Amino acid sequence: MPTAKPITKLTCIVLTLFCLGCKHRNIVKHNGEKDLISFKPVFGISYTEIARRTQNGLSFNNFGYQLEPQWKMQFVSNDSTSIYSPTKKQFINFPLTRGYDSIFNTARTWLKVKTMTKDSMIIELLNAYADSVDTRGAKVYMVFYADNYIKNILRGDISLCKSPSRRDSVYIQRLANAADKDFEKGFAARQPVELRSKSASITISKRHTEPTMLNNFDTSYDYMNPEFDITVNNAYSNFYYSFSIFVDPTGQMHYGKPLTVFLEESRRISYTHLSKAVMESYLKYYLNLIPGKTLGITHTSEIAVHVTGRVRSEKLQKSSLLSSLP
Repeated sequence: MPTAKPITKLTCIVLTLFCLGCKHRNIVKHNGEKDLISFKPVFGISYTEIARRTQNGLSFNNFGYQLEPQWKMQFVSNDSTSIYSPTKKQFINFPLTRGYDSIFNTARTWLKVKTMTKDSMIIELLNAYADSVDTRGAKVYMVFYADNYIKNILRGDISLCKSPSRRDSVYIQRLANAADKDFEKGFAARQPVELRSKSASITISKRHTEPTMLNNFDTSYDYMNPEFDITVNNAYSNFYYSFSIFVDPTGQMHYGKPLTVFLEESRRISYTHLSKAVMESYLKYYLNLIPGKTLGITHTSEIAVHVTGRVRSEKLQKSSLLSSLP
């Protein structure tokens, strides 16, 4: 008996395009009709997302956000889904609300079925604003294969299907080239900037998003908007400043903007001047920065810092003064 050939990157692309382009016999009744969609024919079938792409086929947008295939799901009933949480390492049940024209809501997300069979499905993400939903779609498509189809038909590792394409690499390189010429065009790095202290007087902690049901266990904020708390001990005065910094491919800092609201322009100018001085003195001298990367390409990206300055205590100051006396 001949052995099954391993799946290749080209095979994945062809299969994905086939799913997007061909007309399957759709076992979920809607076909453009304004009816309530029913998932009864696919109850209990486990699906794994193998690709997430925009309409132009890219998995990145111009902010550096990567559209990663993440979902594993099954329709338990017409009012319930079970979605796998990689953080919790278990399936979690979510209520499902059906709308007209193949639209439904689950896991706090509005979606629209494009095609669905027992082997595969394509679902489009929808944008929601307050109490309204844009039914025209966000032009972002989630491609799923049934687990049985992956196991019995593909007979191979689908990790290649999930990985970014060469078109993605070309696109990221173009964004990186633009950011090299203008650091304000920096974009989020898939491997975010790292900060390391060169002095015991400087401590750093990175903020992390706690995965919860409220954010659908999504922690992508951590790489889209990296935030750091920095404490400067033995500072010249007590202070607290929040501002953004652009970190270029060489690890150099460029002041971004204050991250606070001002009622007076004079206050904004003063705050910017003082916080920039903190960056130019303490941060540039006492921090090592490792620039961010996306798909192996080092590029400019923006981070947020919240810097606290603490003066040396009076007791320590006196002790230091006495030790300097003859």
